[in-house]
Amino acid sequence: MRALALFSGGLDSMLSIKLITDQGIDVTALHIDMGFGASRDRSELLRKRAEMVGADFEIVNIREQFIEEILFDPKYGYGKHFNPCIDCHGNMFRVAKGLMPKYDASFIITGEVIGQRPMSQRAEAMRNVTRLAGDEEGGVILRPMSAKLMTPTIPEKEGWVDREKLLAVEGRNREVQLRLAQEYGFEEYESPGGGCLLTDGAFEQKMRDLIAHEKFMVEDIELLKAGRHLRLPEGAKLVIGRNQEDNEHLSAIEHPKYLFAKAEDIPGPVALLSRDATETERALAAKLILTYTKTPPGTEGKVKIGDESVVTEPFENKRFAQRYFVVK
Repeated sequence: MRALALFSGGLDSMLSIKLITDQGIDVTALHIDMGFGASRDRSELLRKRAEMVGADFEIVNIREQFIEEILFDPKYGYGKHFNPCIDCHGNMFRVAKGLMPKYDASFIITGEVIGQRPMSQRAEAMRNVTRLAGDEEGGVILRPMSAKLMTPTIPEKEGWVDREKLLAVEGRNREVQLRLAQEYGFEEYESPGGGCLLTDGAFEQKMRDLIAHEKFMVEDIELLKAGRHLRLPEGAKLVIGRNQEDNEHLSAIEHPKYLFAKAEDIPGPVALLSRDATETERALAAKLILTYTKTPPGTEGKVKIGDESVVTEPFENKRFAQRYFVVK
């Protein structure tokens, strides 16, 4: 018998899998990729953590579906920032349910804990998540961490899973999880609720600025994860790398709406500029990019924007750039 697990790499999802694999059930850990996690590739780290608890591991990319169907029109609205947590969780379960025949799986598990998160893990919110998934209370979705506090599910009622070996964890206290982590020898895991950029206030500002000026595209997800974001006077967007990690991230982006830009013959940041930037905005972008190099004020330098070289001087001070920052 096999179960599918929604897998974040966090301690609760690791423990929920361990509680099931210890009962002799095969588990495939599905990491549902909406795009709004870390900028670095974490696939091998997640695979390692899934293997620690005895599960196979797969990544399921749903970025386009999430943007088109969930992100901008959530039935249950947003949390504190741009996070449609209830709809997001329901969508992940719905995706997993659709994959059950492919993996010959009989039920789905998750690391959710009643009362741990204020929006998506209240008891009523979890019932809403289950309904959004097309399941019902007591159906095929099992939450091993809080199972004893909930209506028995099909895997419990059918005897596939021993309910007595499941838990009754509730609330934000992590005492039970940390004790079990020590018993199982888990030394590395994500903090609870960490990692989703949609819960971050600065990321929300960048999101709202972008959708105020243009239609959101799947390629915009990676664009928003790095750099200083500036909105120029006539509406063009400029992104300037802050460090080597940003530069590498921005260099790897292939975006149909942006041109690469960089100072010539001098070390400096990688930048991306809207293709439809006006000549005035291109000139301004070049000055801004040059300002973040070591070119002295009053000294000319060249900035390559796409196939064009722009000769200009930097601003006297980086403070001149701050008027254009999206995140203040």
